[in-house]
Amino acid sequence: MSRIGKLPIKIPSDVKIAYANNEVTVEGPKGKLQLSLRPEIVVETENNIVNLKRNSDMNLDKSLHGLYRVLINNMVEGVSKGYEKKLEINGTGFKATMQGKKIVFNLGYSHAIEYDIPEGIKIVIEDNTKLSITGIDKQLVGHVASVIRKMKLPEPYKQKGVKYSDEIVRKKAGKAAKK
Repeated sequence: MSRIGKLPIKIPSDVKIAYANNEVTVEGPKGKLQLSLRPEIVVETENNIVNLKRNSDMNLDKSLHGLYRVLINNMVEGVSKGYEKKLEINGTGFKATMQGKKIVFNLGYSHAIEYDIPEGIKIVIEDNTKLSITGIDKQLVGHVASVIRKMKLPEPYKQKGVKYSDEIVRKKAGKAAKK
């Protein structure tokens, strides 16, 4: 049995979960998420606890067992608490500004970069250099943070670029001057 897949998922009192036709729907105070399951995995709910079962011991079924358990647990946590990623922009003249449902980044290029905020994501900008990305879908929050970070990766010489707030960029020594 999968070590992760066999763990029960505890459902908070303010979260409702429904399973029908290989579709799991999780609804909570922050929103609603859906996930389509493969027919090899079956969801059983009782007394605010969700257990996942698999039909066979094939390698694919074993891997799907653990995967779907983690995905459903992330959905339950997302609709009850939500997820957040924080980014920092470092560099002279580097900044981000909101324009409606878009963010405009000035990251040292000859042009500004516009980024459309996807549905279900909320971005708050502080001091034009600190971004807070929040949402109920863990995968979408991480993807948006990754896309924004890739616009200008932090470089180790002058430490300019977009980085996660808890990321440490080790500074490298530049080229030594000749005497």
